[in-house]
Amino acid sequence: MPSVRRQLAAVTAVLALSVTGGAVTSPAFADPREIKKEAMAAGYGGAVSTVDPEASAAAIEVLRDGGNAADAAVAAAATLGVTEPYSAGVGGGGYFVFYDAKTGKVGTIDGRETAPATMPTTAFVNPATGVVYTFAELVSSGVSVGVPGTPATWERALERWGTLDLDEALEPAIKVANRGFVVDETFRQQTLDNKVRFSAFPATASLFLPGGDAPAVGSIFHSKDLAKTYRLLAKDGTDAFYGGQLATEIAATVKDPPKDPAWVPPVTVPPTSIPALPGYLTTADLAAYRTLDQEPTHVEYRGYDVYGMAPSSSGGTTVGEALNILEPFDLSPTAKPAALHHYLEASALAFADRAKYLGDPAFADVPTEALTDPVFGKERACAIDPGTAAIKPVPAGDVASYDGACTVSPAAAADEKDTENISTTNLTVADKWGNVVEYTLTIEQTGGSGIVVPGRGFLLNNELTDFSYTSTNPEDPNRIEQGKRPRSSMSPTIILKDEKPFLALGSPGGSTIITTLLQTILNRVDLGMSILDSLAAPRASQRNTANVTAEPDFIKAYGDALAPYGHKLVPAGDAFTSAAEIGAATAIEFGPGNSMTAVAEPLRRGGGAAMVVKPSR
Repeated sequence: MPSVRRQLAAVTAVLALSVTGGAVTSPAFADPREIKKEAMAAGYGGAVSTVDPEASAAAIEVLRDGGNAADAAVAAAATLGVTEPYSAGVGGGGYFVFYDAKTGKVGTIDGRETAPATMPTTAFVNPATGVVYTFAELVSSGVSVGVPGTPATWERALERWGTLDLDEALEPAIKVANRGFVVDETFRQQTLDNKVRFSAFPATASLFLPGGDAPAVGSIFHSKDLAKTYRLLAKDGTDAFYGGQLATEIAATVKDPPKDPAWVPPVTVPPTSIPALPGYLTTADLAAYRTLDQEPTHVEYRGYDVYGMAPSSSGGTTVGEALNILEPFDLSPTAKPAALHHYLEASALAFADRAKYLGDPAFADVPTEALTDPVFGKERACAIDPGTAAIKPVPAGDVASYDGACTVSPAAAADEKDTENISTTNLTVADKWGNVVEYTLTIEQTGGSGIVVPGRGFLLNNELTDFSYTSTNPEDPNRIEQGKRPRSSMSPTIILKDEKPFLALGSPGGSTIITTLLQTILNRVDLGMSILDSLAAPRASQRNTANVTAEPDFIKAYGDALAPYGHKLVPAGDAFTSAAEIGAATAIEFGPGNSMTAVAEPLRRGGGAAMVVKPSR
């Protein structure tokens, strides 16, 4: 593996970064309260956008010290494991997309979690009743834990594209974990949202509920155990995670979740029962885990080349198909309600095909080529009535027989229950050489399984609930199978114009990730909005359901205008979060003269942190 042993002295400034107007300075202070959030930063020499200023600062320091985009992305992701532990960390997985400036090619790494080798297709069925466990019973359990892929993804990304060793890339995160970070409103609220289930597991409660309550806003939160875990990985590499004592502890935690036997739930606050079902993950599963190097998906849209993540992600195919469906239409900014109507209808059609055909291609015949074929998209576009919303759910298209004409019969619809959670996190990084990273990583639920590996400082995922867990139908491409990767909606996307980067973007949000990316591209490319406005605009998500999930500001702005089309808008939000938000995106747009504009959320999830190495003056 290529390596440049750097003296990351500058990274110690992560202890003391100050962000002002998108610029980063490094005065000699060690108070994390000085680190500020900015939604946009424009300049040169490299850029980063994450949801968290500590993570963005870590990436900037690596870039300033000569590291490239892959190095900085791993440093930022590891730091997010400290500051965003309910959305990401070594207990989860994700997808890494890289544009290589030297070759002009886009490559990807599938670091999705896998089902254990002994997990039966009936794992989510209660053997005593023959009835599928409820989602609430499964979410805080060992049976929902997949084999984590995040540590292996970091190592593989550095092997393929980086210049740092893993120990060097982990240094900023170790410093933040030891020094601590400032608890904000989002961290406290997410802790409160999970307070009941966290309280059932002593290791989780000890870490995240000190004194029995969520940490106070403005207090400093330390992750000493996670720092020790990171130091172990820095010393011994990912072999220390996928083997040895740590692997034994992970497997033991999954097999016998360490729930407090005296735990009694509050009778008025869900969840009122946490059976903490045992899981199937073993040390052999950890030792056998491998990331996958994959070719990206690719579609052309209005002169842009859009690259995304191939299955096991459904993001690249579904975003790509929806863009192909929209391609024949003139989506004018002067008729925005009509453009939004077409966006919602295209999304519903693409989601119908996602439900019908998408799964792990190692286990199912996934028609990726057909789903991203512009001819298939043109044929699916025939189903859009310019004046009226179709009755949902709409049927899937027939990938076995299409010619772009409008006289075809649809395929049977798929029965799908969406359990993919709105959490997850995303980061976007670019360096001075023109390399670009888009990386989405997750532990699934906000707070994952709710189970901290005792003494190790990180939460385990509950990714296996992304399988069609109510289905044992052998024709379902996303049913549970041993060693299989569950279908994901994570959609890290890199867009080229004339073979050079134009825009990189991604978002958390469960299945709304796909619609967040699609709507942001619509805003930027078709409606001519700036990248900051495109990302900040209120969102709506149509996933082939009777109602359109929408943010309150979207309903206020467009509800009346979309009502004549037949769209029924309902507020976003679910039983596991207090937020009525869709996504929390990050992006970098590339301009003339190697200029870069990094953007993050101004408000969602408490706002994000965009930074550049050399700010424009």
